[in-house]
Parts: sequence; C-alpha cells; structure tokens
Amino acid sequence: MKTPLNKIAGRLALVLLWVAALCVIDLTVKHLVVTELMDPPRIIPVTPFFNLMLTYNTGISFGLFSDTMGSAPRMFALLQGIIVIGLIIWSVMARHNAERVSITAVAGGASGNVVDRFWNLSVTDYLDFHAFGWSWPAFNLADVFIVCGAFAIVVISFRKDSGTNSGAKA
Repeated sequence: MKTPLNKIAGRLALVLLWVAALCVIDLTVKHLVVTELMDPPRIIPVTPFFNLMLTYNTGISFGLFSDTMGSAPRMFALLQGIIVIGLIIWSVMARHNAERVSITAVAGGASGNVVDRFWNLSVTDYLDFHAFGWSWPAFNLADVFIVCGAFAIVVISFRKDSGTNSGAKA
C-alpha cells in the first residue's frame, strides 16, 4: 500500500518526466526547423491556408509587449520558469488524472518556450495559418501543447462527474 508521500513522489516523477519529454520534443522540432528546414529562412507554403515561416517572438503570446519583454528576456524567462514550477505543483496535487494530464501539457509546452527564450532571448515560432487576407500570429509546437492543455482544463471543469477520478491512477 502506497503512503500519501510515496503517492505524491510517484506523481511528481511522472509529471516531471512528461514535462521534460514535451520540452525536449518542442526544442528538438525548433532546432530542426531552424537548422534544417529554414536554412536559409524562407516561407514554405504547405496548403493554401498554412505556411512554415521562421519568426522570433521577443514578447509574450502573439508578440504582445515585445518592446517591454525584449529588454530583459532572461528575467522574463525566469518569471515564466517560476510559473512552470507552479503548474507542476498544481499538476501533482490535482485529484483527477484528466486534470493532471492537461496541466502537465501546459507546463511541458511552457517549459519549452522558457528554455528557448533563455537560450535564444526569444521564442522560435514557425507555424503560420492565414485565410482571406487574415493571418493568425505565428506559433510553435509548445504553444499547441499549452492551448490544448488549457482547453482541456476548461472542458474538464464543466464535466458533471468532475468529483470522480476516471482513468488509471498515477
């Protein structure tokens, strides 16, 4: 029988493993995009509404506050790192597996962007969706992890059976 401390340690190990895996996947894709796909930098049309295009975001989501954040990127990365630690703690303490997985996805994606910002002083973006003269700001795989995880957290919060733990125990 697992003690509460052993249960928390097991959850922490699993959450950290998944956060690290998502971070490594994101950083690997960014590295391949920069060194292999976008050498030299260019726009690669994939579909009529989707391009691969290399950009560097010095601000927060969608380039907001680029001037402010661009002046102290490592300080901003440190702040984001503290938020990731908070997400990891929240994930470990989550009572439901679906909630834990969702929060871990957000933490994993955020950690990829934190490491990228700390190393490169910006976040590498390369996915560009556009249609009818409208263009969504470029983003990356880490952003996909963050948005999917956040969306799942919202959906989970509206479930009627949110008081029960479904799925395998972590």
